[in-house]
Amino acid sequence: MPSDEAIARFGAVLGELHRLLRRKVVARANRDALPEAQVEVLHLVRAEPGISGKEIARRLGTAPNTVSTLVRDLTDAGLLARDRDPEDRRVVRLALTEAARTRMADYAAHRSALLTEALATLDPPAREAILAAAPHLDALLGALRARP
Repeated sequence: MPSDEAIARFGAVLGELHRLLRRKVVARANRDALPEAQVEVLHLVRAEPGISGKEIARRLGTAPNTVSTLVRDLTDAGLLARDRDPEDRRVVRLALTEAARTRMADYAAHRSALLTEALATLDPPAREAILAAAPHLDALLGALRARP
């Protein structure tokens, strides 16, 4: 079992990597960053088109009124479309707009280019080890998602 210090360092590096990558990709894309909570909503809607605000709130562990505000802001920005559920008119179903799909694809392309450039500066064994870790990090992500 890894030491507490090794686990703490791993967590800190992951957090800083996420923040730095996000800042650099946003700068490279030459657009304002969306708040992290809005990005989370967009990712959930992309993964499950037609998801309801109530389900998003449950998955994010957030109050429904907070999600309502996020959805309203994303709708006003032209990134989300809201439609009433035909079977239960009280429920709103969410979908990405074409603008959101384009923005997310653009972000992914900039992220890939930035990572490719940064990985190219590392020695081959380090680069291979980092890329080989991806399936294990994905498994860790799944384990974390499964926890309450």
